[in-house]
Amino acid sequence: MVTTYKKVGIDITKIKKSQMAIGQIISSTHSLQKLAKIIHGFGHYAGVVQIPGGKLLATHTDGVGTKILIANALKKYDTIGIDCIAMNVNDMICIGATPISFVDYIAANKNNQQIFKKVVQGLAKGAKKAKVPIVGGETAIMPDLFSGKGFTMDLAGTVVGILSKKEMVLGKSIRAGDTVIGIKSSGLHSNGYTLARKVLLAKYKLSDRINGIGNLGSSMLTPTEIYVKPVLEALSKCQIHGLAHITGGSFTKLLRLKNIGFDLTNLPKPPPLMQLIQDCGVENKEMYRTFNMGIGFCVVSPK
Repeated sequence: MVTTYKKVGIDITKIKKSQMAIGQIISSTHSLQKLAKIIHGFGHYAGVVQIPGGKLLATHTDGVGTKILIANALKKYDTIGIDCIAMNVNDMICIGATPISFVDYIAANKNNQQIFKKVVQGLAKGAKKAKVPIVGGETAIMPDLFSGKGFTMDLAGTVVGILSKKEMVLGKSIRAGDTVIGIKSSGLHSNGYTLARKVLLAKYKLSDRINGIGNLGSSMLTPTEIYVKPVLEALSKCQIHGLAHITGGSFTKLLRLKNIGFDLTNLPKPPPLMQLIQDCGVENKEMYRTFNMGIGFCVVSPK
């Protein structure tokens, strides 16, 4: 049976319509603060305001999604914190900003000190790789909101970045003939898990060992790659017209930069885990609009 993201409950088209409606409401707040001028708002990788003194502050919020269900099933929580950091800082650098602070939000149905400790250890590990300090956070215990007899939780975070106007990269400079360079992903990262779980776990167990993949559960829990160091180094040395973190929606994320056509050639062979998902009944087109297919980040630069 052919399976799509829409069939498992994630309708990207409807989600985008909801986002547009939300964006219109958000825009009505942009003139409320006289000390901060909105430079770039809803619709890109981060919101940007100019503060007194001329510097720009960027803000972004993201979470780990249903990858947490894999961590729950394996009772392994020490890597999802890395994912949370990665999902935030990788988006932040897409506008040319340097991440300077991070706060986390953990919500759960019950207090479990050992699990929370593992989660925060992952957050700290990711923060050290991204060189972003964790300056605070919130832990909310809400048994009435999170159902189920076992332990359930959600994990999200917010990152703040700093940059100057001349450092800001929004994709406006992209022009015909530019080169799109793909940077390798470490695996599924933190997107597409609703579809991946539905198709893979209908046929396999997380404990199964699969040729070319190894343990399925461990492979699905591989942490999201953090691209802060190489991207910031590239920004300091090279002319870059656009940056895209390849997450939900896959390569359609390039359209955030500029609504033009992107001719993607010389794509890598799909990683074994993604090939396995495709073999379970997901069509090629659906794969390339749901999963990163081996490329976690794109850099657009002059040829």
